[in-house]
Order: sequence, then C-alpha cells, then structure tokens
Amino acid sequence: MIAAKGAKYAAVVRITLKQQTAYRMDFLMRSLFLLLILYVFMQLWSAAYSGQGEGAEIAGFRLKDIIWYLVLTEAFTMAFPQLCTRIEEEVKSGGIAVRLLTPISYAGYQYASYLGEAALRFVVNLACGSLIGWMLVGPPELGAGWSSIAVLGLGSFTLAFLLNLSIALCSFWVEETRGLEFILQKLQFTVGGMLIPLDLMPHWLQQICAWLPFQAVLYFPAKSAVSGGAELGAYVAQQLGWIAVMAALCAWIYSRGIRRLNANGG
Repeated sequence: MIAAKGAKYAAVVRITLKQQTAYRMDFLMRSLFLLLILYVFMQLWSAAYSGQGEGAEIAGFRLKDIIWYLVLTEAFTMAFPQLCTRIEEEVKSGGIAVRLLTPISYAGYQYASYLGEAALRFVVNLACGSLIGWMLVGPPELGAGWSSIAVLGLGSFTLAFLLNLSIALCSFWVEETRGLEFILQKLQFTVGGMLIPLDLMPHWLQQICAWLPFQAVLYFPAKSAVSGGAELGAYVAQQLGWIAVMAALCAWIYSRGIRRLNANGG
C-alpha cells in the first residue's frame, strides 16, 4: 500500500520535471533575471565592505560569506513555484473538482509537483548564481556546511510549500489570494533573511524573527552553508517543528474549506 502511494507521488514528480524541462526559454529568462539581481546586490555589498578594509567582518560575515549567502537565498527564492496562483486558478476554473476525484491526496499531489519543480529550478538557479559568485569572490569553502543543504534544503522546500498552501487554501473561501501571497513573499524577503542575514538586524528584531517560521525557509540553509554547519542540529529541529505546526494548520484549513468549496465553472 505504502509503496503504491509512493509510486504515485514519484510519477507526479517525474511528470513535473518533464513539463518544466520543456520550457527552456522560461528557465533562460529566470536565470538572466537572477544574474541581474545578484550582480546588483553583490555590488552593493562590495561597496559596503570596501570601507572596512581587507578581510573585514560584519557580524561575523566576510564579504565572501555574504556573497555566497545571497547566491543561496536567491536560488531558493526563485525556485519556489507560484502555488497560490495555481490553486486559485483551479478554484476559479472549476478544475479542482476533477482534481479532487483523482485517487491521490490533493495536498500530496500539490506537494509532489511543487517539490519536483522547486528542486529543478534550484539546481539551475544555483548553477547560474555560482557562476557570478565564483567570478566575484572565488569558490565557496565546501565542507559540512554545504553538504547540509541536502537536509535543510528539503526542509526549506517543505516549509515554503506549507506556508504557501495555507494561503492558497484560503481561495476555497475568497478565491483571490494574491494580496495574502504578496504579504507572505515580503515577509520572506525581510524577516526571512533573504535580503540580509538576520545576524545583521537589530537585536530586538532578531528576537522577533526567532519566533517566526520564515527564517527556517531561507536563513537556515544559507547560514549553515557559509558557517560550516555548526548549528545544523538546531536548525533541523526547528524546521521539523514548524513543518509539524504548518501541516496541522493546512489540514485544518483544508478540512474546513472543502466543505464549503464552490468552484466556479465546475
């Protein structure tokens, strides 16, 4: 039984990968946009460190650490699929009615599709981002920190999926979730540590961020990579805790929303 269910989700991942590789121009445009964003941020940080002297550190980060931190956070951010838009369109078109009749969990299907797409995008984004990072500050210091991305990366994708799913499922009531998705994205950009490491923020803001799930999506894997993975155990534990909380929340929202779902056109 478990093997049969696993085969279904694996098939969804394979189909998603085939669909994504068919749109090469989309990958090219995303990669070019990623390179542009990284170049701008790298120039800003290079200017900030230039006045500190060679080998300077800011909150324990060298320029090289900051650059590779940005490469990872941008690679993750641009890898996350637009789940809210996808589910919202299914509700509006009535396609969700067909999806709910298939012999596979609706959330499970969305997760498998999300994971396959995000993993492929992340690999491409990381390859492109590494190119410009390598040219500017040299290669990263590979070791336990970078190997931890395999674990923290999966947790990052899973938690990002659950955060977006909690917003997307609200379309069962309101249909339009773009505003909520916009707020979620901006929280990940700021208190999630995408733009700057949380270590560089004021202490009071760091204390607030410590009680929010957003840092576990971007800050944990990027910080672990550039710091040698010293806090890997604590990061994994917090990721698992937030995943459990968000999974329970999504299950509750889904159980409530499916009862009153009114799919237009279906």
